[in-house]
Amino acid sequence: MMKKFRCGDVVPGCTRAFTGSVDEILLAVAGHARADHGLVEVPEELVVQVRSAMVDA
Repeated sequence: MMKKFRCGDVVPGCTRAFTGSVDEILLAVAGHARADHGLVEVPEELVVQVRSAMVDA
C-alpha cells in the first residue's frame, strides 16, 4: 500500500514530502534527516513520529 509523509508534520518548516511503501519512506526519510537536518542517527522516537504521520497516498 502506498503512503505519503510530509516532513513538516514532524519538523516544522520543512517542505520535503515522500511517497512510497512504509519501508521506502523510512529509508528516504533517514537519508533526508542526515543530509538536510544534520542527524547522525535517526532516533527511534522520530521513527515512531514518522510512522504515525504517514497517510494513505
